[in-house]
Amino acid sequence: MSKTTIKRKTAGRKAPAKRRPSRARQTSLLNRLLARLPFTEAQLQRAGTFSVLALLVAAALGLAQFFGIPAMAGQQLALAAGKAGFEVKKVEVRNVDKMNELAVYEIVLAEKDRSMAMVDIAALREELTQFGWIADARISRQLPDTLIVDIVEREPRAAWDNGKEVVLIDAHGVKLEKVKAGEDPGLLRLKGARANKKVEDLVGLLDKAPALTPLVTEAEWIGNRRWNLTFNSGEVLALPEGKDLSAAALVNFARMDGVNRMLGKGVTYFDMRDPERAYLRKPKKPVQPAAPKSDEPAQTAMADTE
Repeated sequence: MSKTTIKRKTAGRKAPAKRRPSRARQTSLLNRLLARLPFTEAQLQRAGTFSVLALLVAAALGLAQFFGIPAMAGQQLALAAGKAGFEVKKVEVRNVDKMNELAVYEIVLAEKDRSMAMVDIAALREELTQFGWIADARISRQLPDTLIVDIVEREPRAAWDNGKEVVLIDAHGVKLEKVKAGEDPGLLRLKGARANKKVEDLVGLLDKAPALTPLVTEAEWIGNRRWNLTFNSGEVLALPEGKDLSAAALVNFARMDGVNRMLGKGVTYFDMRDPERAYLRKPKKPVQPAAPKSDEPAQTAMADTE
């Protein structure tokens, strides 16, 4: 009987799979862009939260107005934005030069500790532009907690003496502030009722004779009709009524002064109201009095030499 040899196959273990070399995790394009921004991830999240809340507030207020429902929901959302850290904590006022900066802060600081979403930019701007000095106020929110107020100031063009007080005005006649008694702002001085409303016309007139413009120290609006100009040497030039006639007279006087040096020659008054001729007035000279009789006091008579 033959022996049969039975061979058992032992279950062999599988060879461990070869590990593939791990590849360095590649940074996504979005992550790289975010890394370049000057904001932290937390700040971006807060900005996103604020944007969503602001949109919700706007939507809630719109729906409330449409349905006639009180805007309680929108206010609650705005308060939620404030609790999330978006409250006015800082105020920056920029480009204030001539006016009192404290006047601006007194208005803007009323918004402090208010939710950024509840700051009414349009109403705040309107309140600030009530100041004569402020031509415009550009207000912006800088997240998370700063209001920036960029002021555009008016430029003073003249000092207007209205008979009661002297006030600075801009090129459009807007009143800026009072001039203190005895103070010289170093600007063209205007006189006459409603002279401030004629500043633009006066500037256009003086531009016709640029050589004389820096010599004019005062302009008086006479009878709401015409100008008298006073020069730094003391002479007065009377101009006619009407824009064209007054411009022609001023140009003619500038030509005469350029040729004959009219200013500084002892003439006190130049009357150019007649387009056909000019009248000159010299200062009155005292007449030598006769010898006084007995105890009578000496008297001085004034003669007008023209």
